[in-house]
Amino acid sequence: MNSPTGHQQGAQTALWMSTFAFTACFAVWTIFSIIGVQIRADLGLSGAQFGLLIGTPILTGSLIRLILGIWAEQYGGRIVNLAVMLAAAAATFLLSYAETYPQFLIAALGVGIAGGAFSVGVTYVAKFFPKERQGTALGIFGAGNVGSAVTKFAAPFVMVALGWEAVAQIWAAALAGIAILTYLVTRDDPERIARKASGEKPARAGAQLTPLRKLQVWRFALYYFFVFGAFVALALWLPSYLVGVYGLNIKAAGMLAAAYSIPGSLFRVFGGWLSDKIGARRVMYITFGVSVVCTFLLSYPATRYVVDGINGPISFSLSTGLVPFVVLIFVLGFAMSLGKAAVYKHIPVYYPGHVGAVGGLVGMVGGLGGFILPIVFGALNDLTGIWTSCFMLLFILVATALAWMHFAIRRMEQKSAPHLRDLPALPEMAGMVPNPSTASGATASPAR
Repeated sequence: MNSPTGHQQGAQTALWMSTFAFTACFAVWTIFSIIGVQIRADLGLSGAQFGLLIGTPILTGSLIRLILGIWAEQYGGRIVNLAVMLAAAAATFLLSYAETYPQFLIAALGVGIAGGAFSVGVTYVAKFFPKERQGTALGIFGAGNVGSAVTKFAAPFVMVALGWEAVAQIWAAALAGIAILTYLVTRDDPERIARKASGEKPARAGAQLTPLRKLQVWRFALYYFFVFGAFVALALWLPSYLVGVYGLNIKAAGMLAAAYSIPGSLFRVFGGWLSDKIGARRVMYITFGVSVVCTFLLSYPATRYVVDGINGPISFSLSTGLVPFVVLIFVLGFAMSLGKAAVYKHIPVYYPGHVGAVGGLVGMVGGLGGFILPIVFGALNDLTGIWTSCFMLLFILVATALAWMHFAIRRMEQKSAPHLRDLPALPEMAGMVPNPSTASGATASPAR
């Protein structure tokens, strides 16, 4: 697949360096998925306490996305990204000196600053590309999610050899170096350059928040709560899950968990390209349909049955083996990657002047899923004693999102074409797209 062609000078450098920087940020943001396993053992944490620990960085990175998106719109993504990455690097280095559970939670809040880089990068990168290429460009940038796989591959070996403290220190040094490099080789976005030349002041924060009153924006946020929030939650949870369910060591668990993280990251590029080609609405249907099937199969717990046979009791058991589990997780990660790109394909199309605020809100809600879900996963484990309870919850979540999206689209289609009101939904109708300026409830991208 050819890389997108920018319409502004420095577009390619901005895209690829921003993607590289976001990869480093994501590697730091999910660092507790590996070092948290050792910290849990050292401190004797419960499932809920462990869920809170690995979810705390996600909380910070989620809550600050809205304000960082607005700041990137006002002051330029280049300088805001530098500040975010250096602050996260400092917090990650200080993490290595934590000793008690409260200290780890405080340090985790600082580490979470790295997650805010997403809304900054989306705002910055989108300004370099025309609308018809933004899906692909933002898909490439979003592939920086692969940073979680980088941590899963590399961190276990560093931790076993040098201790979890070394992981934090090395990751911090790398993040700081990449932050400075990215700032030096990129340039300000075209809008900021134009504002500086004309002396125009950036829009006030209050004006940037106006679109957040629309239900459509919050529906996008729900979709992202699943496709991104659940992705992050599982990226954090899977190493512990694989150790607990299949008895793997941390190295093997980290490697296999990457089978989920890698497709959930790299295929986001394909999701962006596909959204440009066939429309984001169709891509969302694919995402939710596949995810419903995968989470249903993954949610089935290992079960033993005893049947009264002719010659006496017959016992047998049903369970998901390691290989089928990894295959299902790979497929689930692939489906989520398509959805992540499709959600963000909508934003610069419907809200071109408010990408920072709308993208920040959607990213914030999605990130909150990465914070809330690991805690709920741990609580469900403690309450039910069933490891697969996390997938039961995700099945309910994605089924709800699919139903809401479908009925919202049906209402939109009935308004735009009243004569079709009594007809069943047809696959061809997925290509019908209204004018973004008149369809406030639409979830589709430009007509394809």
